[in-house]
Amino acid sequence: MFKLTSLNLNGIRSAATKGVEAWIAQNNPDCICVQEVKAQAPDVAGKFETLAGLKGHFHFAEKKGYSGVAVYSKHEPSEVVVGMGNEEFDAEGRFVELRFDTPKRKLSIVSAYFPSGSSGPERQEAKFRFLDHMGPHLKALGAQREFIVCSDVNIAHQQADLKNWKSNQKNSGFLPEERAWMTHMTTEGPLVDVYRRLHPETTDACYTWWSNRGQAYAKNVGWRLDYQLATAALAAGAQKAEIYKDTRFSDHAPLTIDYNWTL
Repeated sequence: MFKLTSLNLNGIRSAATKGVEAWIAQNNPDCICVQEVKAQAPDVAGKFETLAGLKGHFHFAEKKGYSGVAVYSKHEPSEVVVGMGNEEFDAEGRFVELRFDTPKRKLSIVSAYFPSGSSGPERQEAKFRFLDHMGPHLKALGAQREFIVCSDVNIAHQQADLKNWKSNQKNSGFLPEERAWMTHMTTEGPLVDVYRRLHPETTDACYTWWSNRGQAYAKNVGWRLDYQLATAALAAGAQKAEIYKDTRFSDHAPLTIDYNWTL
């Protein structure tokens, strides 16, 4: 069994004060992919190189206190790929890939953080540029190897993936172009939305993010923004998915999926 968790930390230092390391130890994943580390190498040194015994591999943003991703793993990768070959977004620390290759298999675990476009038109255009690069990048990866992308995608794909879909149709995160990208990647593209494979009809229980405004969490006015997107062979092994909500480490909840294969 391989247990894989994804969590947007909204700051590793903040999440640490809220007990995330103790929870990781209790949950005991093989890997945990994190987004929005919001730290640089000097901030991590001596503090967060490992979490609950898992070794971290990072892609930091150049801008302080911004973005950043990591994969913490029990298993030593055969190779670590930092960035996706795009100068604009590699400067923002949005992609790290751990390869666990053997003579018989090529397999990767990726942590990726998609841009949010909610702050205005300029960032929405950047988000579209990111999608334009990420789509072909993942297709090329899928032609070479099996992989899972753990990500805060910042897109709710279907109406079931957010509480107030009617009023959000013109808002970033639920725009037709964003949703079409997700549809393309999970139909014509190489990826399977693993949570939806296991829970095709779930709505209120599927949310992974809640705004800090207006008692959104208390009222469960949420969005499903956090995904595990896997190639078909890996997705077929998915056994169980859990969104952990008992303790809040962030404005996102951790998504954990158990697969019936091992590294």
